[in-house]
Amino acid sequence: MDKSTLIIGSRGSKLALFQANWVKSQLESHYPRIEVRVEIIKTSGDVFLDSPLSQIGGKGLFTKEIEEALLASKIDLAVHSLKDLPTVLPDGLCLAAVSQREDVRDAFVSNQFDRLAELPLGACVGTSSLRRQSQVLALRNDLDIRNLRGNLETRLHKLDQGQYDAILLACAGLNRLGFGNRIRERIPVEQICPAIGQGALGMEARSRDVPTLEKLRCLDHRETHITVTAERALLRRLGGGCQVPIAGHAWIQDERLQMLSVVASVNGQHVVRARDSASLEDAEQLGSRLAESLLTKGARPIVGALSITPAGQSD
Repeated sequence: MDKSTLIIGSRGSKLALFQANWVKSQLESHYPRIEVRVEIIKTSGDVFLDSPLSQIGGKGLFTKEIEEALLASKIDLAVHSLKDLPTVLPDGLCLAAVSQREDVRDAFVSNQFDRLAELPLGACVGTSSLRRQSQVLALRNDLDIRNLRGNLETRLHKLDQGQYDAILLACAGLNRLGFGNRIRERIPVEQICPAIGQGALGMEARSRDVPTLEKLRCLDHRETHITVTAERALLRRLGGGCQVPIAGHAWIQDERLQMLSVVASVNGQHVVRARDSASLEDAEQLGSRLAESLLTKGARPIVGALSITPAGQSD
């Protein structure tokens, strides 16, 4: 394929296209002589919009068809919300670059209440994520958690129609699409630990496509790449996907890598937490070590009790 042209594969949602077009603009800025195009690819996760993610989950729910196009050389790179990207990639593909992270926190969105703690007993909260559900119920087991699917605008519309008292979304998506003003509370990571890779974009490419790999280096943010390496190592060791409420957040402080991690039962009655730190060079080992700590502290029965696949954490 002529490397004077780069084709980006993306899902067709407004958020996915915003992210793909941001990558397009960055590449065009760095390489003005190259034509960059975005091609929309429908994934399984875009087809089954009514069922909970935990029921239709599987390996690469939001990435499989895009990766097939990449392997067939129909596209040159794929742009993913990194939390959707499986930790084990198909042979021949690699995570070529990771963007600088947006706000990693989860957002509490409501038209009536300012904070999660202010919700009345039995309030209805919408989320598609078992990770969010489990941690919210650990904080407030009186709440009525109901499934919420659809693109970001659809979810906000359902809230505005009065179907929910509040909904939980990612701050990053709301910020990127200009809905940051809808956020009532940016929930601290100590209360609700984020999804693996939340807030970052992952650029996937063919492992042997050296020209494309070299061009993507300009998009790779070192600090974010280090932190998500630790998080993805945690998820890979635990073997969890959308069916298991696994959370992890790593950050750099005083030239040390810090990390929180959580595994919780779906009903929020059993929550296992672990925290550790390491040098920046030991990100992979930190994630694996925290996974072992979680298993030792009691996460093994939680992980083992649910059907799991080595998928991403789409929520």
